[in-house]
Formats: sequence, structure tokens, C-alpha cells
Amino acid sequence: MEVRAYLKGARLSPQKAGLVADQVRGLEVEQALDVLSFSKKKGADIIKKLLNSAISNAENNENADIDNLRIKSIIVNKGFVMKRIKIRARGRADRMKKPFCNIEILLSEKLKEEKVEAQSGTES
Repeated sequence: MEVRAYLKGARLSPQKAGLVADQVRGLEVEQALDVLSFSKKKGADIIKKLLNSAISNAENNENADIDNLRIKSIIVNKGFVMKRIKIRARGRADRMKKPFCNIEILLSEKLKEEKVEAQSGTES
């Protein structure tokens, strides 16, 4: 079972969002929420909201157990770029680029085999 949440047009550059996405990729949902809660980056708040949306999708649409969810993949793609002009000295102008990004989160349930391996690894 996989659950997807998608955000189009986040006002954040893809590079900055990718740094936050790398921190939580592959983690369990509870661990990812902890990491995002204590991060000072702007992208952490945006990705945390999207992760909460994916969790609620899994709970309401798929009747999934929240404790068994993990982040299967998190993808940050380049969105559109707004181009603006900044006025400079002597009648000149510089071009400003304001990038946007698209973020997609896929959640999946942990397999029973992973649970057994994790339990046997801690007992040994």
C-alpha cells in the first residue's frame, strides 16, 4: 500500500528543499516529524505540512496504521521561475530569478519481514 501527497508551486528553491528532503528520506514517519520539528530551515515547515497531509491521507483513505508508515521516497523537482527586474545605478537593471519547486512524498507500510528483522536484531 502506497500513499502519495503532492505539492505544486512551493515558494522555495529546489536546492534548499532538497537539503531538507535528504534528511528525512527513508525514515519512519515519527522520526521524520521529529527531525522536521527541530530543523530551522524554511523547507522543513513546508515538508512537515506535506508529510502530515500524506499521513492523514493514509489514515482516512487507506485505513493504515500510522505506526507502520515510513517514507518510501521524497522527490523535489524544479517548478516554474518568476523573473523580475531589480533597478540598479546609472539606469541599468539586473534580472532576479525567483524559483519554485514541486515536492512529492510517497509513504508505504513497513513490511512484516522488516519488523521481524528489526526485532531479531535488537534481541541478539
